[in-house]
Amino acid sequence: MDLIILNDGLYQLVPVTKEMMEHISLLEKVDCFDLCDILRLHLTTYHEAWNVHMMKDGSGDFYGCICK
Repeated sequence: MDLIILNDGLYQLVPVTKEMMEHISLLEKVDCFDLCDILRLHLTTYHEAWNVHMMKDGSGDFYGCICK
């Protein structure tokens, strides 16, 4: 799975790593779309005025996931 991140006008595909999943405990099997929502909640902050999910690490705006 890759995350789609918008940074300085360019979309980037960022592979999901073990470090990103480090503090996430999955109690049951989830599909790719559910995992994308879980990662969005864990890795981003919602900015209501701009209507975007901003990455907590400052790497850009979260736009979604590509499931492989």
